[in-house]
Amino acid sequence: MIFWIIIMVVIAQRLLELRIAKRNEKWILSQGGYEVGHSHYKYIVLIHTLFFISLMTEVVLFRKEVSDIYPLFLILFALTQVGRVWALRSLGSFWNTKIMILPKHQVQIKGPYKYVKHPNYVIVALEFILIPLLFQAYSTAIIFSVLNAIIMSVRIPIEERALGVHDEYQKLGRIQNRLIPYVIRSLRRQ
Repeated sequence: MIFWIIIMVVIAQRLLELRIAKRNEKWILSQGGYEVGHSHYKYIVLIHTLFFISLMTEVVLFRKEVSDIYPLFLILFALTQVGRVWALRSLGSFWNTKIMILPKHQVQIKGPYKYVKHPNYVIVALEFILIPLLFQAYSTAIIFSVLNAIIMSVRIPIEERALGVHDEYQKLGRIQNRLIPYVIRSLRRQ
């Protein structure tokens, strides 16, 4: 029962996010923005869709039970959801599931974006591990972690180049590490 509750909550969340992304996309386009890297977006959607199908199949078909250490996985999952909301709210109208560029606006570097360049991607990577582990669906965790890493190895460089239209982002890129700029910068100061 807990499995279906969590799955339905996460799927409902994804559908709400797609609705928010569509609204934000319309606003960005109306402001003179544009999309970059649309050719790989369909693969991201496919991976996310197949993730849920794989998870449901593995749990139901192989009668997987909730992990013995489920409280730990539930707490970690809850923290990822707090991070997801923080990332989404920090970008506001600029947040999107697609790579949307608005050249004459400053790049948003607040909230979790002060500490991690791509916090939403980190959150998704953690979800691809935590949700399956919560239900002992190890195959789904491994397969979709690998698939996510592959698609992110395509998406992040495209997004980095696209954000390069902003002068301040180019300057930031020269002084900060790709994934965790705050930590790297702090270590360099010591």
